[in-house]
Amino acid sequence: MDDGTATAPGAYRPGYERVAEQILELIAHTGLRPGDRMPTENELAAQLGTGRTVVREAVKILSALGRVRAQKGRGLYVADDEGMLGTTSWEGFFLPTDLDHVYMLFEFRRVQESAASALAATRATPPELQAIEAAAEMCREGHAAGDADLWTQGDDRFHLSIAAAAHNPFLVSAVREARRLLKQSSTIGLQGTLGGHVEGALEEHAAILQAIRSGDAEAAAHAATVHLDNTLEDYRREIQRRVFG
Repeated sequence: MDDGTATAPGAYRPGYERVAEQILELIAHTGLRPGDRMPTENELAAQLGTGRTVVREAVKILSALGRVRAQKGRGLYVADDEGMLGTTSWEGFFLPTDLDHVYMLFEFRRVQESAASALAATRATPPELQAIEAAAEMCREGHAAGDADLWTQGDDRFHLSIAAAAHNPFLVSAVREARRLLKQSSTIGLQGTLGGHVEGALEEHAAILQAIRSGDAEAAAHAATVHLDNTLEDYRREIQRRVFG
């Protein structure tokens, strides 16, 4: 029976990450389609030879990734949308200590969000500028209140509002999907924390907003790159602190 603590040589792999992969394989092998009802948590535990607690944690991760939808009182369902970055090969996607993987995801975000910020500087309408500013203010309120959920909500809105102001639906989708994938690692490693870089992030948000408002595409792209690089370093430090002490 899987006790949820086994490790593989050279890498820490919690039981729920391996069970999450097995659930995805089960969905693929049984031909379940988006919207189809899945086995219950108890049934999954029996089929996979593990405990219900481990299955529940795996389901939480898959729900955060948008691959499984849990309906209270009704059960588990295959999510309707795998996302533009959806894949049935999840090897390596459940390794919060794999900093190389995290770096690649941030590298992807740098490309997206520097371009989105530059375009927003030349295309943003007054209402879109107001939406970006409101999102930045929500982050400030979350920081002041020590409310991680409010901060996260504001941060999501800030980056997605900038993408929307770029007037390119592909960028909006790419930014949304990259943030959704990153939340998988955050769910494992950083849930419930604002991180040590939050005050710097507020200043960086302000710099991005100012550059966009001024119509300076080059400055907006640079400010976005600085922000993501600093966020990555904060993420790296926090994961190392939590995992390695």
